[in-house]
Amino acid sequence: MKYVIMFTSTPELDAAVPPERAQEVYTRVYEWFGEHDAKISDGGAELQPVDTATTVTHGAGGPVVADGPFSEAKEVVGGFSVLDVADLDEAIAIVRTWPMLDLPGNSVEIRPMVTDYSQFEQ
Repeated sequence: MKYVIMFTSTPELDAAVPPERAQEVYTRVYEWFGEHDAKISDGGAELQPVDTATTVTHGAGGPVVADGPFSEAKEVVGGFSVLDVADLDEAIAIVRTWPMLDLPGNSVEIRPMVTDYSQFEQ
């Protein structure tokens, strides 16, 4: 089963982490990707900061383009990857070891991917 995992954080809390601590955790992040390489079905991607985002949304006169994220949330998605594992329990077991969870304001959202589109065929 494939799951998208989205790495989220709170920018204000990230900024408060001492540089030495941040470096130590990032070192563990690189190790984490190596350790779980067999279960990660893509290379993943770290995203640029949220202030570089552009959002296109529905508008009465057509699509509306705005600078920044559309979400009202305080957390931002900083990256994502795809896990190919047996089930949600295995995905959770892997995600529980994500090194950034040692820092406040970090979380990982796990969502199953749609891989069978046959239900949409006519």
